[in-house]
Amino acid sequence: MRPPVLDDILRSVARRYRVPSVPDLFPPPESNNPATALAVAIEQARAALARGETPDEISRLAFLEALSLMIRDAMRPEQGDPAFQAMVLQHRAAHVREYASLLARADQDRRVIRSAVNAVAHPAKQARASSDRQAKTMARLHELAFSAAWKKLSDTTRAVLELPDIAGDPQLTRGIARIRDEAALDRLQRLKELEPDELVQRYLSLRDRNGPRPGSAGAATQGTAARRRGAEVEKLATQALQAMARRLEKEEGSPGSYRVAASLRVPAALCNNAERAKGEWDAVLLRKVESADEASRRTVQSEKGHATREAWDVLLLVEAKASVDAATTDLPRLLRGLHLLTQAHRDTIYTFESRHEAVRLRGASLSRLKEVEVAIRGKAESKGVGPLQRTVLYFCDAPAEASPRLLSPASRMQLLSTQASLKFAEKLAQGETTRLHDLLPVWQHLLESPKWRAVLHQYQALHQVRELMVHADDLMAAINA
Repeated sequence: MRPPVLDDILRSVARRYRVPSVPDLFPPPESNNPATALAVAIEQARAALARGETPDEISRLAFLEALSLMIRDAMRPEQGDPAFQAMVLQHRAAHVREYASLLARADQDRRVIRSAVNAVAHPAKQARASSDRQAKTMARLHELAFSAAWKKLSDTTRAVLELPDIAGDPQLTRGIARIRDEAALDRLQRLKELEPDELVQRYLSLRDRNGPRPGSAGAATQGTAARRRGAEVEKLATQALQAMARRLEKEEGSPGSYRVAASLRVPAALCNNAERAKGEWDAVLLRKVESADEASRRTVQSEKGHATREAWDVLLLVEAKASVDAATTDLPRLLRGLHLLTQAHRDTIYTFESRHEAVRLRGASLSRLKEVEVAIRGKAESKGVGPLQRTVLYFCDAPAEASPRLLSPASRMQLLSTQASLKFAEKLAQGETTRLHDLLPVWQHLLESPKWRAVLHQYQALHQVRELMVHADDLMAAINA
């Protein structure tokens, strides 16, 4: 039986991020917002299909009009979306498309070439060269590779193979020939050749406006800051659950009956078919098992396997997110992670590693998460605080928006990146006439393609995530009430 106080806390905690179950019930934004109009049109189409009906003409026209306006907004020269404009530029120009493809694998190609050069011309190998000329040749190859002088490196590998000091060393000859023949070197040269082009420079400028390039120092700094921010929110979530554990122990007069596991990692025994599933939970509220026969049950140990003999039940799983959008994106992975836990055998105790020590969890409490899955799939009605809301929380400390974004970033990008949307944007860029009918394939994809299911159901996912999401201050207030 779950602690009644826990359910009281979860029932009373304010849900400041909540949105209505039907998007057009949400107060309209002050200015015309095509993304919001799209979210409403998509949800109306989904609801019609769920009723076994064909979405009406009004929904279709509203969708096409809103998508058209969103594309126009994204293509505005200064206030638009630079990432989308870069995609349109790729779509328009074959050589920009080629450059983008080469750029995507450039980091890997650089590593391949530098590794091949180090294999024959590392400074330690230079010191063991058989002659001064051979050492200088090796040093030159190393310098060119690590200064990204790809054309000179290619020319030099061809020239030095004719030198007596090189040709007389079969191993060195083979290594330099390998560098010369590497397809990665050809691609890096082609990348350099394309870079001065005017459209390529425009493409790079748009990418830079959208944030630091992958692999750059700016991207590394940004990544470090994001990880630090995430760690701070996870710490807050753990502290909130610890306060909840103390409240439950006080109410029940049972010290030591509850604990919190941070960074709880799912053991290998439950990770079959775990592709893209959550394998680690930020913070988990646990209750000690009172039954004395638990010690006799079969235990599945992790590789480290140094858990205490106490067994615990899972009461609440918490995921900490630094932003609301991050939670919406995370939901499919979280649901797959829940499914992993439901595969537990009732009569087995599983050892989970956590940040501080391993803990033994009863399979019976994990398998009971199946009712959460049933609720998610709509086979169980949720009145008040349902099974999902009683088992999973998204924890955040970001402020709630005055006008929540009802179209998820992932759905927006999928809508914009279709061929029909890119062609529509390309016509705008070239000053050609556009028609709403040009975007009709996007509407058809939405209604018919399995690949568009996530977009079709995107508002439902948003609504579900925000039902599960609590602010740090609100949770603490409910715990301390």
